Amino acid sequence: MSTRILVPIDGSDPANAALEHALAIAAERGATVHLLNVADTNQPSLTRLGGDVVDVLEQEGAEIVSDAVEMAERRGVSVLTDVVQGDPRSVIVEYASTDEFDFVVMGAHGRRGLGEYVLGSTTDYVVNRSEVPVLTVRSADDATPTYPYTDILVPTDGSDHATEALELAAAFAEQTGARLHLLSVVDEIPEVIDAGTAELPAQLEENVQDVLDEARAAAEGTGIEDVTTTLETGSMPREVTAYADSEGIDLVVMGTHGHTGLDRHLLGSFTERVIRTSSVPVLTTRRGETDESD
Repeated sequence: MSTRILVPIDGSDPANAALEHALAIAAERGATVHLLNVADTNQPSLTRLGGDVVDVLEQEGAEIVSDAVEMAERRGVSVLTDVVQGDPRSVIVEYASTDEFDFVVMGAHGRRGLGEYVLGSTTDYVVNRSEVPVLTVRSADDATPTYPYTDILVPTDGSDHATEALELAAAFAEQTGARLHLLSVVDEIPEVIDAGTAELPAQLEENVQDVLDEARAAAEGTGIEDVTTTLETGSMPREVTAYADSEGIDLVVMGTHGHTGLDRHLLGSFTERVIRTSSVPVLTTRRGETDESD
């Protein structure tokens, strides 16, 4: 079955960066890209423009889609297009869940209507509610999206969501022949201790190493032969992005929820920060999540 990729677009630089990366993936995989532009008709400020506002937004959306189609044609990528009305956040989530998409590719930021930025908050919403994985791409001088991936980083804390992320990362690694990097970050060192120089209590280090060993075994069980494990102490987002930069990582794969040794949320609370600071694309999954509350 051919890969199907959903790409919400709004004409902004981050959305275009996401589209370019999606097209690179699609060209390599022979995938189909579905372009979606949402005419946001729920903004109170737009009512002042009168009855023609919907036509204006849809015309703008059609032009954005047309430009995107030209980009796809230059790459030889098959595309489908749609311009719809509504709230971008809920429309994208519903759209992704009602069709058989393999993943969604979005810019980490974007714009709304006549120039207001919206894709930042929209992306957060979609990441936390989409039933299919979401690949976020930043548009910045330090952002360096490349494909095919050769090195994929999976932060893991032993939670079910981290396990889901590992399975997803393994699937991507199998497709591109990438090396898997498994990273556990201990941020539970008491604040009075310098986490950069503190020695981990033996039991804590053993517990975290067990998590890494189990993750390695799971990855190797899928057929991935090139797997490395690393244990670090410090701030989760900082250690993840620092590792990605130092080890030439092409993709970070994370769960949207997780836990620490005391079953407090760890990965989830930091995922958005990683998305905003990572120099490489971040693929998130919330599969298996049953809490639908906001």
